[in-house]
Amino acid sequence: MYDSYYKFSGKPFQLAPDPFFFFGSSTHKRALAYLRYGLSQGEGFIIVTGDVGTGKSTLVRTLFGTLENKKDIVAGELNNTQLDSTDILRMVAATFGLAHKASEKTSLIKNLENFFIARQREGRRCMLVVDEAQNLPLESLEELRMLSNLFNDGKTLLQIFLLGQSEFREMLAVPHLEQVRQRITASYHLAHLNAEETQAYIEHRLKKVNWQDDPVFTAEAYQHIFDFTEGVPRRINSICDRLLLYGFLEEKHRIDGEIVTTVASEIAVEHPEIVAPSQPRHNLERAKAAGGGAPAADAGPLEERMQQLEAEMEAMKKRFKKEREYMRKIIQISLNFDDDDD
Repeated sequence: MYDSYYKFSGKPFQLAPDPFFFFGSSTHKRALAYLRYGLSQGEGFIIVTGDVGTGKSTLVRTLFGTLENKKDIVAGELNNTQLDSTDILRMVAATFGLAHKASEKTSLIKNLENFFIARQREGRRCMLVVDEAQNLPLESLEELRMLSNLFNDGKTLLQIFLLGQSEFREMLAVPHLEQVRQRITASYHLAHLNAEETQAYIEHRLKKVNWQDDPVFTAEAYQHIFDFTEGVPRRINSICDRLLLYGFLEEKHRIDGEIVTTVASEIAVEHPEIVAPSQPRHNLERAKAAGGGAPAADAGPLEERMQQLEAEMEAMKKRFKKEREYMRKIIQISLNFDDDDD
């Protein structure tokens, strides 16, 4: 929709991890260097932590994409981590295409070991990527450690990537996980982008889809985007996608601070969970003025809640009115396209 309007070759701010859009910020470049080192060791755990949406999955996919001999890698990915010690072995077996449903733990481990040895004899390396590692029960993490200890001819059979949110670092500090810590060959914590990197990140993704400065983003717009997102890539993608949709529907070729504030306030009402937790006070006030809703500082608990609900209702009314207008425009545009085709 808006990609055609702005003559893009694709959608620049999709939420799915895609190495094509990898942006080498200072923190992501360092992380990639650490991971390459860990990968070269061919054993143990490689750990990447960071807040939600900082680009952990994209980073690992980018790492795999840079490997010279991709055909020599057999990689499995595990996303469901709230599993007990037996179930996680079943999931690992399923990830590598092995029988798993009725198998006992000892059979699962033996089947996995045989599979890893067979791949090693073919000259291939087995890797397992475990996402959302902070949700792993401790006994399941210990089971993964046992898999990382499998050897044949003096070489490790499986290398494991653990991707987790910030609290995973605290989890690893538990005293009885000392053996897990000893198996870590590389670890890196992803930081947020700063204001300059946020602008560079946006422009980088736009240029990847042949952006020709249409729409133009003002300096104030970039600053407001950073304030709202705190430099978290996934949040940046979310608001920029909405900004481009807004620009298309309103026929805008210039995205300024006022437009960012309007869209950010809508997102804040629809999805309060993605609003930056330490959003600057002046931005909250702007969101309030735009209909995002914020309670008075000196109001009592009940009055405060009532004011908040009233503000949210008012914001919803504004949003529904705008969405009806959007739908009317979309229908009109679709009809025009159909006429052109005829």
